[in-house]
Amino acid sequence: MRFLLSTIGSRGEVQPVLALAVHLKELGQEAVVCAPPDFQERAQSLGVAYASVGPELRGTAKRSAGTIPTPEQRRQMIEGTVAAQFEAVGAAAEGCDVIVGGGALAVAAHSVAEQRGIGYVYAAFAPITLPSAHHAPPVFGMLGDKQTDGAVDNRTLWAEDAERWNTLWGAALDGRRVALGLPPVEDVRSHIFTGGPWLAADPTLAPWPKPSELDVVQTGAWVLPDRRPLSREVETFLDAGEPPVYCGFGSVRAPEGAARTVIDTARALGRRVILSGGWADLSLVDDEPDCLSIGEVNQQALFQRVAAVVHHGGAGTTTVAAASGTPQVIIPQMFDQFYFARRVDRLGIGSAHPTSEPTADSLLPALNHALDTEVADRARTVAGEVRTDGALTAARRLIEMQ
Repeated sequence: MRFLLSTIGSRGEVQPVLALAVHLKELGQEAVVCAPPDFQERAQSLGVAYASVGPELRGTAKRSAGTIPTPEQRRQMIEGTVAAQFEAVGAAAEGCDVIVGGGALAVAAHSVAEQRGIGYVYAAFAPITLPSAHHAPPVFGMLGDKQTDGAVDNRTLWAEDAERWNTLWGAALDGRRVALGLPPVEDVRSHIFTGGPWLAADPTLAPWPKPSELDVVQTGAWVLPDRRPLSREVETFLDAGEPPVYCGFGSVRAPEGAARTVIDTARALGRRVILSGGWADLSLVDDEPDCLSIGEVNQQALFQRVAAVVHHGGAGTTTVAAASGTPQVIIPQMFDQFYFARRVDRLGIGSAHPTSEPTADSLLPALNHALDTEVADRARTVAGEVRTDGALTAARRLIEMQ
């Protein structure tokens, strides 16, 4: 069988589908990933066939947090990504039996599957992104939406969210569907998500709330075992003293002055720092030997050897840190990151930093709490409950569907 795995997004969306593709291949199936060009080299290193869609996304991590597109810019963005996805996904789907849409912005996947008469599965990477009376919709941020104050019930908020999907995406999606000989859709979000979405998230870290109106299949997080060794430079730094604090914001924007705030706070607590540049190009504030700047790294190997992980709260980084048994401090920026910050706090495996940008006064208590021995013990306990077979479970289920 041949599977097309389609996603639009940054590392948090692409790495899970790469993990699924690898497991499908190991089970004797063919798999193609259709995603932004930023991750083609990584896919090739894994032996995964790759079809690029849209422009590179790396530069988005350097845009100002207050930059909200105008209505015209937003319309152009939406029409552009819909057109690019229909073209790329349509071509990559040749000879495929099933299309998996990963993440909410994979808007063409279901329509292409429908037009070709093949199977379709939608996969979410966090419970908060799926409609439920138990939580409010997440905040995209880039489209100008804002956090709710809790004054409106969740069902109403999800109804408003559905209307927003139709307003933003309906015309562009239906225009492409008509060109393929397909009827327009009445509810864009339901069309993409379906009534039986899969949830590629760990049941301990991010459980699906019940009862539910959706028939959700929770497979566990799609994480690919990383066997890459740490560099000699990183190994030398780790061996030179007590476990340091890791700081990184992956492929999203970092708060203004985050590197200096984290380094100063860690130093105040007597800790060294490993700083990941990421897409925001974070850099060290001086050349003192107690800090090390790194690029791409095997987080699974590194996180087991640090005292705490300070990060943005993306699904992938949060899951790897939880599975490593390492305390976390999450400084959320957007979307599902606020959810994972709350989950880490409630599980007792770290700290949820306030939604404001970090300062010495706000980060010090959060990091100090994460470094507490009781939190470290709790993090190790929870690590034993985190599943590592989510991608394999999903791959087997996809094969059994046919």
